[in-house]
Amino acid sequence: MNAQPDTAPYAYQPEGSPIMLMYENLARSRTLEAERTAHTHRLVRRLSAAKRWERISRWAARRAERVTVDL
Repeated sequence: MNAQPDTAPYAYQPEGSPIMLMYENLARSRTLEAERTAHTHRLVRRLSAAKRWERISRWAARRAERVTVDL
């Protein structure tokens, strides 16, 4: 029979000194925070772009209506 290891092959087992692990956790935390911030900024940019295009669309519709009335 094949001997099965005590842990699953995909289980993360950190190696190294506790100080190094602390820095890795800090770096991981900062990366996740930066990704969340970038996601929020993307949402804000998309919203402001949508509002801008909505404003342009209304302006173009008013302008087209004025031109058709003047004809």
